Amino acid sequence: MISIENLTFTYPNSEQPALQNLSLEIADGDFALVMGVSGVGKSTLLRALNGLVPHFSGGRIGGTVRVAGRDPIQTGPETMSRFVGFVFQDPEAQFVMDVVEDEIAFALENAAIPRPEMRVRVEEALDLLDLSPLRRRRVETLSGGEKQRVAIAAALAFRPRVLVLDEPTSQLDPKSAEDVLQSLVRLNADLGLTIVLAEHRLERVLPFVDTIVHLSAGGTAVMTGSPDEILAETSLVPPLVELAKTLRWHPLPLTVKAGKRFSRRIEVPPPSPQMPAPAVPASPLLRAEKLVAGYGDISVLNGVSIAIKKGELVTVLGRNGAGKTTLLKCLMGLLPLRGGKVEVAGENLTGAPVARIARTMGYLPQDPNALLFADSVLEEVTITLKNHGLPVPHNGEAAPGALNPRQLLETLGVGRYAAVYPRDLSAGERQRVALAAITVTKPSVLLLDEPTRGLDYRAKSDLAALLRGWRDEGMAILLVTHDVEFAAQLANRVLLFSQGEIIAEGDPAAVLGSSPLFAPQMARLFPESGWLTVADVVGGLGIGG
Repeated sequence: MISIENLTFTYPNSEQPALQNLSLEIADGDFALVMGVSGVGKSTLLRALNGLVPHFSGGRIGGTVRVAGRDPIQTGPETMSRFVGFVFQDPEAQFVMDVVEDEIAFALENAAIPRPEMRVRVEEALDLLDLSPLRRRRVETLSGGEKQRVAIAAALAFRPRVLVLDEPTSQLDPKSAEDVLQSLVRLNADLGLTIVLAEHRLERVLPFVDTIVHLSAGGTAVMTGSPDEILAETSLVPPLVELAKTLRWHPLPLTVKAGKRFSRRIEVPPPSPQMPAPAVPASPLLRAEKLVAGYGDISVLNGVSIAIKKGELVTVLGRNGAGKTTLLKCLMGLLPLRGGKVEVAGENLTGAPVARIARTMGYLPQDPNALLFADSVLEEVTITLKNHGLPVPHNGEAAPGALNPRQLLETLGVGRYAAVYPRDLSAGERQRVALAAITVTKPSVLLLDEPTRGLDYRAKSDLAALLRGWRDEGMAILLVTHDVEFAAQLANRVLLFSQGEIIAEGDPAAVLGSSPLFAPQMARLFPESGWLTVADVVGGLGIGG
């Protein structure tokens, strides 16, 4: 179905190829996962399958690509879209119409598909993704998982032979992600549709895939094989597989169910008694009281109160649409409050200009592109210093009250891109550049919205270490995430959101360990143990001294 030989591609104004002499085969009807470190060329490979690379991106390309018997390099995306459906990382980026049914029909209308046939295809797509009840809903009112399914349905309306998805679960809560993946499994099993997806949160997708394509070394090398074959050879593995390799479980379990066959044999010591985390810390650095906010006639926050002390990291989890992002926007002054107040270090910042709030709080939105507008990565960071009236260091030393820009970029793993145009980077790299831009001034409070989006396990581990360091230096951090494994590594306290309200708050082991939806893999593997991470398990079992 997919055959690639010696594919080499270089983006415009770049000297280093994104892919180099890449060769691989994906069989008809396969469910294939493309994995690798951030920036290794996964998105570039996916876009070469339908001709977006090089027809949309520009650049130099060599080698041969065959998909469903066609050459996307020669044919281009306009024709290849009938054979290769493509779903981008952000589904909203590809929406054109306001209503679900109209969005699915849009591409068919542009292709002059006869109306009777178009009606049949739209009905098929709605039924395949269980969207019939939503057919007349406005796209803007849908949840993240529903939007993702609409994007997939729109791609399927052409009845493609191959469906390609770039990080389809990166913005979804665990339940929405499972719903989308189950839809893909059904399409793969019932229709024989070949599916190729890139994903960093492997714990979500491993139970479903047949083949893994592992890219490495700047797109110059590739390993292809079954999940257990590839995962045995790479360090980029989810917590379950990391533990299995540590404890030498064979065969490697890919699901918690498979892992329980091994974990049942382990005698788990009783958990250590833990003091409950205070719901409202004494003398908080950040305090928000009875926040009420919404959009138009829609109420989103319903009297939310939070308090975070100096040197504390609090994570917020909840379903898509629960109000997590709205909370951060209200704290940052980006969305007017209908009630309540926000204080930092005892100062009332309710209604203050965003520029004033930004001197105290740093805010990383879900979409890093909202912060990237300079001509180079280094300039993105130095502009922040200038906007805050701080000098730009030229002697390698940081200004008082700031971090050294180059050192910060190195710490975040993007130092080598200092002279690169930020929007030419991968999603994960752009995320880290945006993080550098908001933290170079060492804000006392840091608000992070999905900071692990686009990051591989190694990059997430590095980010976790950086955040721990800032927390231990006294920064107050509020982190919104769907990544329960990342939350388990870092949180001092966890808040669960639902319908604009906090429904649970407390110690991570108590809140995450008892949640059927948000429990990390180790808590599912060893229930009631108090263990959330691989480090917890290894330490609890006394392995490695």
